[in-house]
Amino acid sequence: MSVHTASIQDLTRASKLTVSFRLLLSLYLMIPLCLILQLLDAGIWQGALKAQLPSSPSHFLLFQILFGTPHIIASAVVLASNGDYWQCYQRKILLMTVALAAFFGIGSLFIPYKALYVLVAAWTVLHVLKQQHGVARGICRLPAWAYQLLLWLSVVAGIFIYIGIFLKNSLDMQQAEWLKHIIGGLCIGLAGSAVLCQRYVKTALGKCFLWANVLLILGSFYLYAQQYYFLAILAPRVVHDATAYIFYVTHDYNKHRPEPKNRIYRFSAACQLPIFIVLPTLSFALAFVLQAYGDGLVNQLAQFFFGVEVRKAVTLGLLGYLALMHYYTESFTWKQDSPYRKFIGFSQ
Repeated sequence: MSVHTASIQDLTRASKLTVSFRLLLSLYLMIPLCLILQLLDAGIWQGALKAQLPSSPSHFLLFQILFGTPHIIASAVVLASNGDYWQCYQRKILLMTVALAAFFGIGSLFIPYKALYVLVAAWTVLHVLKQQHGVARGICRLPAWAYQLLLWLSVVAGIFIYIGIFLKNSLDMQQAEWLKHIIGGLCIGLAGSAVLCQRYVKTALGKCFLWANVLLILGSFYLYAQQYYFLAILAPRVVHDATAYIFYVTHDYNKHRPEPKNRIYRFSAACQLPIFIVLPTLSFALAFVLQAYGDGLVNQLAQFFFGVEVRKAVTLGLLGYLALMHYYTESFTWKQDSPYRKFIGFSQ
């Protein structure tokens, strides 16, 4: 998402809800919360919390149902359920679907698994951080070079942190130590660049946003270095997903409140459901069903009809495809001139 400040007059007359920059900034309180938990565990709880935490939030099914999968499904629902959006972007979606099928179908035959993993990890980190820096750009109003400098230092550091966490069992001690040195150097560069760039930010709120994104990386690196891998991923994951939901719900409220424009909101209006809960409820329910029962159901059907076993067709196949398409479509659906943005306004 790339955000530029816009007045409420840019919305349709019947649309009244705006995205609050202060609300978005409050989500970054997840960073000090994770740091406080780590300090309490190291100083008082004698590592009891660390011993119970997995190496990644994705290892918790409940976490995936709450934070990982729902916002990806919500993004797909917004795009697929509105005919005008589908008509506008269907060519791009179909071409990307073919490209992904060809790359992962053919590429998996000769590209090593770790290389594919690193590519997907890099795309994931780029998507997460580009959204957060794009949101902050609207209120920081940094020069293009400063925005790009902070973004790419964050992305490269984030990719190495991601690799260090998820491929830690593949690294020997020397490689792991070198990785920490590289990330540490990038974090020093990021902090120094932020000090240099903050002079271009004219408001206190903008400076807070700038440093919140910097601390998102610095905090994750510190937690990674302390081997609190779950907490290192948790903070950026929650900030990113919650930010996305604020945009989705605001968009749907402004688009469908005057008059429901698709079947989902016509049905919810008939049931007198508040617009605010429709998309979150639907996406959380779908995430639960697909994560908890999808693989088993597809495997049973495949064995019954074809006598073959199919593993992780939903959690790896379908949800993996939706995740990659989410990374792709979010790079243009929220741009300034997109049809989505007619229903988004901003306030402090």
